[in-house]
Parts: sequence; structure tokens; C-alpha cells
Amino acid sequence: MDSGGFGKAQKPPKVAKVKNKTPAEIQITAEQLLREAKERDLEIVPPPPKQKISDPDELADYQYKKRKTFEDALRRNRNVITNWIKYAQWEESQKEIQRARSVFERALDVDHRNITLWLKYSEMEMKNKQVNHARNLWDRAVTILPRANQFWYKYTYMEEMLANIAGCRQVFERWMEWQPDEQAWQTYINFELRYKELDRARSIFERFVYVHPEVKNWIKYARFEERNGYIIGARQVYERAVDFYGDDHMDERLFIGFSKFEEGQKEHERATAIYKFALEHMSKDKAAELYKAYTIHQKKFGERDAIEDVIVSKRKFQYEQEIKENPSNYDAWFDYLRLLESEGDADIEVVRDTYERAIANIPLVAEKSYWRRYIYLWINYALFEELEAEDMEKTRQVYDSCLKLIPHRNFTFAKMWLLYAHFEVRQKNLQLARKILGTAIGKCPKNKLFRGYIDLEIQLREFDRCRTLYEKFLQNGPENCTTWMKFAELETLLGDVDRARGIYELAIKQPLLDMPEILWKAYIDFEIEQEESDKARALYERLLERTQHVKVWMSFAQFELTLAASQQEDPSLPVAAARAVFQRANKSLRSIAQSVGLEVATNKEERLMLLEAWQEFEYEHGDEASRNAVLNLMPRRVKKRRRIQTQDGSDAGWEEYFDYIFPEDEATKPNLKLLAMAKAWKMAKESTPATQEEETTKNNAPPVDSVAPSVSSSSLSTQQLLSQDDDRDDSSESSGSDSGGEN
Repeated sequence: MDSGGFGKAQKPPKVAKVKNKTPAEIQITAEQLLREAKERDLEIVPPPPKQKISDPDELADYQYKKRKTFEDALRRNRNVITNWIKYAQWEESQKEIQRARSVFERALDVDHRNITLWLKYSEMEMKNKQVNHARNLWDRAVTILPRANQFWYKYTYMEEMLANIAGCRQVFERWMEWQPDEQAWQTYINFELRYKELDRARSIFERFVYVHPEVKNWIKYARFEERNGYIIGARQVYERAVDFYGDDHMDERLFIGFSKFEEGQKEHERATAIYKFALEHMSKDKAAELYKAYTIHQKKFGERDAIEDVIVSKRKFQYEQEIKENPSNYDAWFDYLRLLESEGDADIEVVRDTYERAIANIPLVAEKSYWRRYIYLWINYALFEELEAEDMEKTRQVYDSCLKLIPHRNFTFAKMWLLYAHFEVRQKNLQLARKILGTAIGKCPKNKLFRGYIDLEIQLREFDRCRTLYEKFLQNGPENCTTWMKFAELETLLGDVDRARGIYELAIKQPLLDMPEILWKAYIDFEIEQEESDKARALYERLLERTQHVKVWMSFAQFELTLAASQQEDPSLPVAAARAVFQRANKSLRSIAQSVGLEVATNKEERLMLLEAWQEFEYEHGDEASRNAVLNLMPRRVKKRRRIQTQDGSDAGWEEYFDYIFPEDEATKPNLKLLAMAKAWKMAKESTPATQEEETTKNNAPPVDSVAPSVSSSSLSTQQLLSQDDDRDDSSESSGSDSGGEN
């Protein structure tokens, strides 16, 4: 032997490398492989040969081999009950009942809790008409396994098939002692009904409904009595069921069944009473089907009022569902409360309890926007107690509770304070009403509270108190022009003109006012009503010292125009005075424009507005010369372009806009005419043909007058250029605001 061969290690076989690793087009699963292997195995294995036994010795040999095979299988694994059953069934097929019985008994020693084993054993005995053996087996089975219902069903069926009714009843009674499921009780009841034993069936039902106290079983009991003609008994069953469940475990199915029973007996009033009783005592969320059944019943047999009651009850249930899902849904509360109050015989306690439930849902956020809807619950509650319940003490408690609940440091509701005060006034308790409003002003001095308190005192004709309140009101908010005006109006109504004038003087001297123009106008109107024209004119002059607004000038002119007419003076005097005001206004606005620059668009708009008003005035009251004078002052409208810039300073293109050029401004700035002349020359130059322009350039020099604005402006002065086109400019100026504007 070659010793060198022992030291060499054997090389592992080479594994073929898979070059193409993409999945095959047809995939083969493990299930397909197993199925194919099984099919091929069946094809290969030949069927067993048929064996014919011709003599007893051959039969004995066959039986010996077969028993030996079964015994060997049992020795290998005696816990496989299938082998025991096959063994016993084979013995039975050989007509060896005793041997089969022995095999079953040995199997029961192995596993006495196997239900299939007991069933096969008993079926074998019954098949071979061994009744006593079968009865003993069933008795042993139900004793060992009393909860296996198959044994009881088979046992009772066998006894009934043998016509052993008494024995079958005894088996049922033994079974019922174990309190089986509902089907077992129903089987026992059906057994008694098959033999017309109604009293026995009734007694079984009595035990059944207490062993399985479910609504459907009580309904079955009642229907059993109804089917057999015991109407009173059926009604008693329903009544006992209602008492059995009580108020804590009420079920809508029971009341629906009870009502339908009464409906079937034509007892519609009883059915309606049952529905109402159930709806009153059951929670709303558990009575949806009950509401539907009640509605259908009332539509069939009820009257109009009853149907409306059903619909109202259904709406109440819907509102309860919405409130349960979202207690802060104040709109649902409002609708629900409105529905309760709209009922003709509304229960005050029910409505009051619903209000208490509603106001218990306080908004979680201390912001006024979240409290606006909520506070109306309190208002409606107070009005209900006052108007419907007529309980004034309860109304006072509602107002007090609401005002204590509102966080007055953050916000308040003046409406609530005022409603409380007016309520006390209606109760003729003025001292308490004043105390409430005083407390409100002290905690949260709002304008609405002051105005409401003042209105109350005015209605009570307590004018000294009104003056005191106005003084406090103005101390709290001196910038409020409306308060100054109302105070002055009060004094005017009381006939104290000097006091009213003093209030106006104090008002216009305030450093800060929210609407000063309204205050000045009210002051001027006050002086006009008092026929103090000089004072009114002085007020206009004082106002014009503070502001040069065009509307003030226009109002001043109108005042001068209407003043003399009302005093029946010479009609030419007010026209002259008004014209003088227009002239002053035009001069003033023009001076403002010259001081701030011509590019202020607002000033130009105001000047145009003034001139238009002046022009209208001259058309009504002036002559031809005055109209032409105003017409010569009207501006020209021209179109311009300006650059647009965004917020970050970048260019966003150009936009066109209209600007106004006043003749008076052109006279003071001759450069505007110079630019207009240059533009006209450029347009004339572009209109000539190019060839003619070239010949003119080569042969002839252009006249100095035509090119002076753009070429030889250095050789001619500005005054000479202006004098050349005076006629043309004058014609363009006299064309008015619309002539040449589009150039």
C-alpha cells in the first residue's frame, strides 16, 4: 500500500456555477412537487389483491393475522383512539360483538373522556339491538361526562324512539339539573309539546326563564302562552318580565314585544301606555328602536296630537345624542331648550334642569369669542325664569350666578349687566338697579354700560345724574367724540345753550379725538341752529387754521351761500361771499401744492374737486365772465408712466397713470412749456419721410426757430422759445380739462 495516499485529504466535489441567475419562466412550487410525487406513488403501488375465504380454517387464520396486526398497532401506540375504534368495528363486522365490546371497554380504560369513543360504542349496541347495553352505556356516559350534550341528545332520542316517554322525561329532568344551554331547554319543551303536555311545558318555561334570564326567553314564554290561547297568561308573563328586570336593566326589546302583543289584541291604549312608560324610564341612548316602533304605532293608530308628541320625542332624542357627543355644542342646546319651551304643557322643572345642564358646560378658554354663544344660555335662562316660570327670586339668582362666573378682569358682557338692571327696574327696585350699574362701571367701564346707564336715567328724568354720568364717562374716555356730542345734545334739549357751547369748546380743545371732523360739524350745526352765524363763521375760520381740507372749504362756501338766503338779504351778497371762499380755498390749496411739490396726487385731487364744485356753483349763480375764469383754471389730464418697485426694492415694470397739470402751475414753471414744445417738434420730425430729411440735412440748414428747443437751446433764451409758441400754448390751455389730455 502506498503510505503517501493516507495523508492526502479528499477534495470536495466541484459545484457547478450557475451563470444565469434570473428566475425561470415557469416556477415550480413545493406543493406541486409533493402532488406529483403522490400521484406517481399511486401509479406505482398496485391495488391490494382480493382475498376469498373458503373454509373455517382459512377464516380463523385470517382473523388471527388481523387481530395480531391490530394488537401490534395498539402495543406500539395505545393512545391512538382511531386504532381502537377500527379494531372494534372490525370485530363487529366479524359478528364478534362480545370481542368488540371488550375492545371498546379496553379503549375506555385508556381514555374515558373521549366522546367519539362513547358514541361509537353506543351506536354499535343500538345497531345490534342491544337496548339495555346501550341504555347502560348512555347512563355511564352522562354520569362521567354530564356536560357533553351529544350524550343527552342521543340518550333522549333513543328513549323516545323506544316509546319510553316516562324514561325519556326522567333523562330530561336529570339533564336539566345541570342547567344546560338554551337549546337543551327548548328541546325538552318541544318534547312535551309533541305529546300535548302544555302544563309540563309551562313549568319548564318557568324554570327556563330563571336559569337563562334573557329577554328573548321571556318573549318566547309569552308567545308560547299566546299561541296556545292563554292571552291573560301571556300578559302576565310580560308584566313579570318587566318587574324582573326593574328600572336598572330595562331592555327595549321586551317593551317592543309587549306593545306588539297588546297591539295584536287590539289594545292600542295599553300599547301606547307601555311605549310611554318605557320611554320615560329608559335612557335615551338605549331606546332608538323603541322610538321607531312607537312612531310607527302612533302613525297607525294614534291621533294628531299623539303623532306630534312622537315626533317631538324623536327630536328630543336626537338633540340628546348631539349633546352627548359634544357638550359644548351650544346651538344644539338652544334648539333643544326652544323645543322644550315650545311644548304646550312644558314641565318647568324639566326645562330648568335642562338649562342647568347647559350652563354647566363652561368654555375652557377665557376668551370672549368662545363665551359669546355660551352667555346667551344664561340670558335665555333668566328670561325663562322671569316670563315663563314667574319666579323672580330664581331670576335674580341666575343673574348673580352668571355675573360671578364671568372673568371680568379679562372681559365682560355689558348686555348682562344691563339686563339685570332693567329686571330690577321692572321689579321697582331702583336702588338695586343703580347699584348694579355702578358696580359694572367700577369693575369694567365700557362705553355700552355708560350709555345704558345714561339712557336709564334719562327715561327716569334724572338729568342731574345724567350729567354726573357723562362727566365720569368723559373722564374715562375723553377722546370719544360721540360722548361729547351726546352730552351737548342733552344740554341743548334741556335749554342750557351756554352749557352746551362750553361742552363743545372743551371737546375741540382735547389733544386727541377719534372723530374730530364729526365733532366740529356738530358744533357748527349747533351754532347754525342757534342762528349764531358769526360764531359759526368764526368756527369755520378756527377749523381752517387747523386743517385745509377741501371739504371744509366747500362746506364753508355752502354755509355762506345759504346763510344770507335764510336771512332774506340781497341775493348778490351770499354769491360774492361764497365766491370769495372758493378763491381763498383755491389760493390756499395752490400754495400747499407749491410748498410740498407738484407730485402729490392727493393735493391735485382735492384741487380738482374744489374747482369742479366752484364750476358748478358758477353755473348756477355766476355770469359768463366768472364761468370763463373758473374754466381757465381747470387742469389738463395727461397720461404718464412711472416705475413700479416691489417691497424688497426690485423693479417690477412700469405702470400708466393720469396726472393733472394746472395752468397756474405751468405759468410758474416755464420748463413744462419747453418740454411740450420739444415733444411737438419730435413728433413733427418723425412724420417727415427719411429721404426728405437726408436731403434737408445735406443741402439746407434747418431754421433756427424749428430746432431751437432741442439743438440750439444754448443760442436762444428760454423767454424767446416761449414767445415763439405763445399762441399755440394759449389755445391748448383754454381747451379745458379734457383737451389734449391724452397726449
